[in-house]
Amino acid sequence: MSYFNIDSKQQRTFDAIVIGTGISGGWAAKELTEKGLKTLVLERGKDVKHIVDYPTTNMQPWEFEHLGQPTLAQREANPIASKHYIFKEDAMHFVVKDAEHPYIQDKPFDWMRGYQVGGRSLLWARQTQRLSDYDFEGPARDGFAVDWPIRYKDIAPWYSYVEKFAGISGNRDGLAHLPDGEFLKPHDLNCVEKHFSQKTASKYNNSRHIIIGRVAHISDPQPIHLEQGRAKCQHRNMCQRGCPFGGYFSSNSSTLPWAERTGNMTLRPHSVVHSIIYDEKKQKASGVRVVDTLTKEMSEFYADTIFLNASAINSNLILLNSKSARFPNGLGNDSGVLGKFIGFHNYRGRITAEYDGFHDSTTDGRRPNAAYLPRFRNVAKQETDFLRGYAASVSASKNGNPREGLGTSLKDSLFKPETGGWNIGAQMMGETITKESNRVSLDPVEKDAWGIPKLRMAVDFDDNDMKMVQDFYTQLSEMLDSAGFTNIKTADTKRNPGSENHEMGGVRMGKDSKTSMLNKWNQLHHCKNVFVTDGACMTSTATQNPSLTYMAITARAVDYAVKEKRKGNL
Repeated sequence: MSYFNIDSKQQRTFDAIVIGTGISGGWAAKELTEKGLKTLVLERGKDVKHIVDYPTTNMQPWEFEHLGQPTLAQREANPIASKHYIFKEDAMHFVVKDAEHPYIQDKPFDWMRGYQVGGRSLLWARQTQRLSDYDFEGPARDGFAVDWPIRYKDIAPWYSYVEKFAGISGNRDGLAHLPDGEFLKPHDLNCVEKHFSQKTASKYNNSRHIIIGRVAHISDPQPIHLEQGRAKCQHRNMCQRGCPFGGYFSSNSSTLPWAERTGNMTLRPHSVVHSIIYDEKKQKASGVRVVDTLTKEMSEFYADTIFLNASAINSNLILLNSKSARFPNGLGNDSGVLGKFIGFHNYRGRITAEYDGFHDSTTDGRRPNAAYLPRFRNVAKQETDFLRGYAASVSASKNGNPREGLGTSLKDSLFKPETGGWNIGAQMMGETITKESNRVSLDPVEKDAWGIPKLRMAVDFDDNDMKMVQDFYTQLSEMLDSAGFTNIKTADTKRNPGSENHEMGGVRMGKDSKTSMLNKWNQLHHCKNVFVTDGACMTSTATQNPSLTYMAITARAVDYAVKEKRKGNL
């Protein structure tokens, strides 16, 4: 891997360029370099090397000046970023500060970003579920959005491919609407979660399932993980600091070091991509324009294969700003749908309850994930007055572990939990319908510090979303009540769109170039050597955490791109 400051066009020409180093960008870099392509990988933020640049990873609670919490001044200076649970003293150095990268909110949008090598792969919640045909066929069934150009069979082998490399802990549950994967040893439900699972399965005739979450943590290292230099998850539950063991998957611990080993990767941090260059004569993209964040100088880099993985909203921005005589409204945007049909996940609904039982039991150690309730509404058919559905994370904990005494008496009290009961909580993750009115655009006047137009956000909830929240309250309350839980309480988090990172769409896949931006291989319909494989490509959001799908789609697209390149088609 090399860092450089060069002028000649020949030295600035590569076989491929990857824009972004997050989850999908890291995979694009790994796959392209492993297949022999000299690849320039661009990141707008600073470099973060695995282990070396995790400054808080081994700090004890008392070593933080403010015991881990942001100060009032930091909160007031960052009203958007500070809403996010990551914005704490141990990880806020990985979170974009509000004033440094402003955008315009036509409607409230809490955009949490991580601008550094590795992006938000250092900060994600690591939940990994496959989409099924119930998800890929959803738009075709209900007529909202456009039909996906792929089905589960197209991506299933690529799910397996990336799961084996990344390391996914989970249980084979045999659910058609949540396909099983290539799992490492699963974590376990605790006694109250098992109770809730069993009672729910019995009452609903096995149509609703509470399972252990599937999570990108190495529970049982395989040779491929050891070859990456990664070790078993230590259950420290400090993942957002960066894991020195590589126990969870991130670009920094996994795909980028793997790409570096090939000798084919050139990583260039501090590089904001201004736009993609379109060659009118060749009728394809020829490279990218980059603004150095330190010097503000613009450079151009060239390649005949470009992977855009800047994260969903920024990938929209780059394409919108990539204007030419051929594409006056943004690269590949003959359809006019670029920047439109933005989706996200609805986290508004929460519910809590108590359970008076299992007094002789407590939790054992820590677990890096929760239980998971897969979608059960409108799966095989439409059955409610709202479209699509929701999943939920579920977690139970002992109410009041004893901490009295010293030495032997303390040990005895820990092994003999007091007679207090248990708390349980669930948080919904609902699918939003991607609508034309949910859109991002470029401001015609205001520019950022690098001369790039500021983004305008116009993304909001609708009646469908709020009906879904109410159904979550009703259904989960009924499930908890029937399982013997009491003091059931619902809450609306009132989170704005964007607050949970799962922004998607704007450069959607589709079968028809008149209504979509990308074909089934994630190629721009009208600029075949540009591929978009981050969240911007999603046609619909489903209810699953999307990162695993980004990984699989990226690996699949690179495989196709390299084959096409070698045929001379790119």
